[in-house]
Amino acid sequence: MTNRHTEFMLLAITEAKKARDMNEVPVGAVITKKSVVIGAGFNSVIRDNSVASHAEINAIKEASQCLDNYRLIDCSIYITLEPCHMCAKAIIDARIQNVYFATPEPKTGAIISIDNFFDQTVFNHRVNYNSGLMQAESSKLLKNFFQARR
Repeated sequence: MTNRHTEFMLLAITEAKKARDMNEVPVGAVITKKSVVIGAGFNSVIRDNSVASHAEINAIKEASQCLDNYRLIDCSIYITLEPCHMCAKAIIDARIQNVYFATPEPKTGAIISIDNFFDQTVFNHRVNYNSGLMQAESSKLLKNFFQARR
């Protein structure tokens, strides 16, 4: 992974910290096109009273507005936590090309943990994915958040 990948994941972690500071589960996402950030988001389900307000969905909305297009062709998304099924489907529907996520989500992760959603052959769009970039930092942020709530 290049320094650019690390830079974008650091931005995603910054987004996750925004969620943490609002007492939301600290997950963040950043979307890039040609190495330029076009969207960012963090979990805001409590603030928005919406189960759909995951970091990925919020970042996709912002990137779509930036491009004035719901299709995010040739884009990459950097996420601090493995996407759930809802977010994985949104990533496919948005036609995002690459997904980089920091840490697996053993209970709901749809990419490598409980499912291999992006490897399904029924979809018209293929998504490249990679995990483990800045895993320790993301995992620590999540663990500290949940320990503080106990």
